Amino acid sequence: MDKDGTLIQDVAYNVDPARIRLLPGSVEGLRRLHRAGYLLIVVTNQSGVARGRFSEAALGGVAQRLRQLLAPAGVPLAGFYYCPHHPEGIVPEYAIECACRKPEPGLVTRAAREHGLDLVRCWLIGDILDDVEAGNRAGCRTILLDNGGETEWVPGPHRLPQYVADDLRQASDIISAVDAGRSPGASSNLCLFRHRALGAGAPIEDGSWRPNLKEQVHE
Repeated sequence: MDKDGTLIQDVAYNVDPARIRLLPGSVEGLRRLHRAGYLLIVVTNQSGVARGRFSEAALGGVAQRLRQLLAPAGVPLAGFYYCPHHPEGIVPEYAIECACRKPEPGLVTRAAREHGLDLVRCWLIGDILDDVEAGNRAGCRTILLDNGGETEWVPGPHRLPQYVADDLRQASDIISAVDAGRSPGASSNLCLFRHRALGAGAPIEDGSWRPNLKEQVHE
């Protein structure tokens, strides 16, 4: 799963453990998935390292705080994977094009390789379409959280989620239903995508649309 805007409140470039807050539904959803046998792994872009906002070492405290918040509910994190890069960064060793920054699938494939996971049986849950694309390109099933995190709605061949949910609790309902061979009763992803895309874009002559990109921090 993604971290900011999916598991915890999205506070730009935050690495202060005291400011980390789990989103509503996170504990319930992850507890259910853990009990169903899923390994819970975070995959997150952290361009603040490349931008000089914080050190790479500070992310260790973030991972530790997440585990502390989830532990009382009996929910373990099996892994915490991050990309510290950004091609427009100011720290030379991190200011690069890489294969791990979502929407590239590198973080997801690395996590699967190191944990011996079959990606076809895995899920990627995130709140923006870069998360969806990374999951789809890696071969996962994907769920987009429609919670306001995505504002650009830029389309592409790998950017359509299989399911849409409000939060991790509802995402766990979808996963449980699919695993049991039932209809998840989830929102129509294609209808939602078209609605959001058309709402964010301006028509152009060929009948397609151009996204009206809003200022947004995508770590």
